[in-house]
Amino acid sequence: MFFYYYWYGYIIVVPGILFAIWAQIRVSTVFAKYDKVPSESDWTASDMSRMMLEKYGCNVVVQQTAGKLSDNYNPQTGVLSLSESTYSSTSLAALGVAAHEVGHAVQHEEGFFLLKLRSVIVPVVNVGTYIAIPLVIIGLLLEWLIASSATVGSIFISLGIICYSLATLFSLITIPVEIDASRRARKMLAETGVLNAQEIKKARKVLNAAALTYFAGLAVSLLYFLRFLLIISQFRRRN
Repeated sequence: MFFYYYWYGYIIVVPGILFAIWAQIRVSTVFAKYDKVPSESDWTASDMSRMMLEKYGCNVVVQQTAGKLSDNYNPQTGVLSLSESTYSSTSLAALGVAAHEVGHAVQHEEGFFLLKLRSVIVPVVNVGTYIAIPLVIIGLLLEWLIASSATVGSIFISLGIICYSLATLFSLITIPVEIDASRRARKMLAETGVLNAQEIKKARKVLNAAALTYFAGLAVSLLYFLRFLLIISQFRRRN
């Protein structure tokens, strides 16, 4: 309960949350703008994705998934999912987003280290963030109630901090993975002739807007981590 008692810790994360909201509005606005601009080549995002995957040697299934901007590539299943707003669209926005997901598939095919690392640490991050707060609470209680257990308490607190920091590490690794996928997307769009030079510049604006959401995610994660450290510090100081 002490995490809720120190309510002022939430103030720290407000800038990150505002940044995340702005980034989401930005990507939605830019996507909507270029989703109204059809490509000259008239490729649909799904057909283009299959063509690129075959060209770059990726044995990946392309399927439609529900939602808008829910496009993703799952390296565990080898499935590239395109949202309803993307799958059959010929717009510059849809082609840019689909090419970005193909970029992830190519990363997987080539054994891109950071993508492999991100995939490996996902279950570790999930477990770590789940047990982080209980570990810290146990550590603080040991320090507070049993003076002779201060060292053991500090160990629990340190483990909790390390576990909580894994989410920030995940966000940090995600950024270069996403930037590289967008770089690959622009290159593939040019090499295959799906988009011309002017169209690629417009599709790049969509990809750049999407990248903002990952930077916002890192900012939010960092601020939550700082809040976490502040609350622990304040609690130990008071007790």
